[in-house]
Amino acid sequence: MDHISRKDFLNKMGLLGAGTFLWPQTQVPSKNFSPLHTYGVTIDTIQPKETIFEYIKRKHGSFDLTAYQQIIGAANEFKEGDASLGVAAKDILSRERARQLLSNTSISELDHHSVYTDDLYHLIKATTKESTSIGNWTLSELKAFILSKDEAEIKAIMPALTSDCIGCLVKLMTNDELIDVGQKVFNPLENSKIGSKGYLSARVQPNSPTDNPEDIIWQVFNAWSYAVGDLVLGTNPVSSEVDSVANIEKTLFEVLTVFGLEKTMSNCVLSHIDVQAEVEKIQPGTTGIWFQSLAGTVNANHTFDLSIEKMQNHVKNRTGLYGLYAETGQGADFTNGHGAGFDIVLHESRKYGFLRALDLQFKQQNKDTQKPWVHVNDVAGFIGPEVFKSKEQLVRCCLEDIVMGKLHGLTIGLDVCSTLHMDVSLEDLDWCIDQIMPANPAYLMALPTKNDPMLSYLTTSFSDHVRVREKFGYKINDAIWQFFKDIEIIDHNGQPTDNFGNPTWVYYKYCQAKGDQRDYNEIKKEGKNCIERIRERGVPISEGYGKHIWNLEPELEKQVRWLYEDAKKSLWTNMTDTFVKSIPAAMPIITSSKDRKDYVYHPESGEKLTPDAISVLTDLKAKWKNNVPDIQFIISDGLNPLALMDEDHLLPYLSKLKKQLSNKGYSVNRENIVIKHGRVRAGYACGEILYGEDQNSSLNKAIVHIIGERPGSGHHNFSAYLTAAPRSSWSKPGTIDHNITKVVSGISDTSLTPDRATEQTMAILDRLFTVI
Repeated sequence: MDHISRKDFLNKMGLLGAGTFLWPQTQVPSKNFSPLHTYGVTIDTIQPKETIFEYIKRKHGSFDLTAYQQIIGAANEFKEGDASLGVAAKDILSRERARQLLSNTSISELDHHSVYTDDLYHLIKATTKESTSIGNWTLSELKAFILSKDEAEIKAIMPALTSDCIGCLVKLMTNDELIDVGQKVFNPLENSKIGSKGYLSARVQPNSPTDNPEDIIWQVFNAWSYAVGDLVLGTNPVSSEVDSVANIEKTLFEVLTVFGLEKTMSNCVLSHIDVQAEVEKIQPGTTGIWFQSLAGTVNANHTFDLSIEKMQNHVKNRTGLYGLYAETGQGADFTNGHGAGFDIVLHESRKYGFLRALDLQFKQQNKDTQKPWVHVNDVAGFIGPEVFKSKEQLVRCCLEDIVMGKLHGLTIGLDVCSTLHMDVSLEDLDWCIDQIMPANPAYLMALPTKNDPMLSYLTTSFSDHVRVREKFGYKINDAIWQFFKDIEIIDHNGQPTDNFGNPTWVYYKYCQAKGDQRDYNEIKKEGKNCIERIRERGVPISEGYGKHIWNLEPELEKQVRWLYEDAKKSLWTNMTDTFVKSIPAAMPIITSSKDRKDYVYHPESGEKLTPDAISVLTDLKAKWKNNVPDIQFIISDGLNPLALMDEDHLLPYLSKLKKQLSNKGYSVNRENIVIKHGRVRAGYACGEILYGEDQNSSLNKAIVHIIGERPGSGHHNFSAYLTAAPRSSWSKPGTIDHNITKVVSGISDTSLTPDRATEQTMAILDRLFTVI
């Protein structure tokens, strides 16, 4: 794609030449690169019909919680996340033995031995019905029942299955068996076909790198031009400020109301649920379904600034048609530092148990009216290779989660996705989709291309939806299918019309619905100008198709492939010696990552500082004596060093922000800490060293941690993580975490410009120093 460049596609392409590297350059790893975790759980020879608890007693003399967690974890198919937690089986034989022990164990025994106990566990138990009829079943008998009985019989026992029991059950199933369950258990949303057998819906994900309403609304027109998008218009915001979220909610709600669809599908801005509640107060009725990410333990939910009580209170306030949209994902808990010693499948299952409890609350408080919609999206693959690396593991994760969600009685969809630092190619992702779709999830994500222009990861495109519907015979919610006929995207025979793949036609229908009397050609010209502006901002709009209606238009397909290759290059580039020396007063330090491979595949290594780094920071602190600055700048390469090294990226932002802070009276340290292989938490570690050891001080101190974002958008964006806290808090290791950090993201010369980012950063820092 030699005629497309970063500056032609995003107004600039600058492939940096080779130079002298301050740190060793690392080549792209082989796809056969093996995990560094060579340890694992070994299960010795087991006796016939021996249960987990009999084995533990024989080996340890009495019940041992750690051994229990390890055996339960060892029954999982291998995933890097379990290896990091120390609960993955060391070999196939140990995995088979763990599964046999689990198969021999009864449901009641599992229910009386918790792998981890907290208030969320108690909530799940309290909202699981007691059943004496199945308690004595072994997990092997439960599996046989689920595989042999029909949907009605399965649904009769589902309320009596705890989340841990469901999580253990899927460990015993093959992929084909998981698909069999997925094909016969369905939990459709009320008064719709969403989540029904033979239906596959779509969440339109119209993300914009700058939260531009034009980018967002046109991606909706784009989806509908391909007859895609019947569940929710759900945008991930760059800014979670109330005013910004309110503006996007209003934009999405207006699209629905203009077409009269507000009672057929919902809108949503995926900010924190507290922010959505504030927006609802400002603009009643505009927020559609409320969103929240959920975790599998109380402590992990604290990372999201979330509690059981908070979620229950929010549920009390949702009495309309739309209730709660939750997102989950295997491995999110342990990557946030809350692995709690048990495996990622049970973590995931407990998230569904949390949502099931909230769903029951909805049912109880809306007995006389339609229960608000509740659904969950399993974001499988979004975190990265520290959870799982291969396409086979991605498929396994999705199949497990579909079944766990369905057996919890939930309407569950998928984000079948891959970060660009995973060893999953564009072709691999298509293969994964085809392996997963027979299990009939309720919905998938839907974007103009596989590449999200804001989140920088790979997921499912509008074209993927068209292809999957053609291949597997899936339908979409009947009411929206009729809408697509009404706006002449689909004809009366259910076939694409000449308007298929033409977003300007949908825009024309939108204008007509608003009372616009102009003819199509005039509106079409206006629409083409809109599309041109949007593409100049780096947001793709798909038009037409290739050889088949499910093929991406060839030139757009080339652009997507260029972005993929650019992401790989960005990921495996190292900061050059020349660039580091260009940073004023740079103080280079390193994390414990052995090399770039270790950093990418084992993020925890990029969160810990080496003894030498700690020594450098200790010396810096000693130089301050009693003149401790208000703010320390930290610069990390992150997952895209080019985001910092590109011309007009880091240095304009750094110099202007420092100058403005000084002009406003903040004391800012002259030296800039530059971290090799640095993750966000490496910044917190620096703050603890520099600002700690003063446990009685309530004086606020802050770090501004600038770090390269995930590659994939072509923008080469970086983010600024802003964390301010009293010195007494910095003095307590592990206290400072993501839950108090604010982020300015998408900073680059082609997205959120350094000048605009400086203004946003200043506003947030002023507020942080005022509020805390």
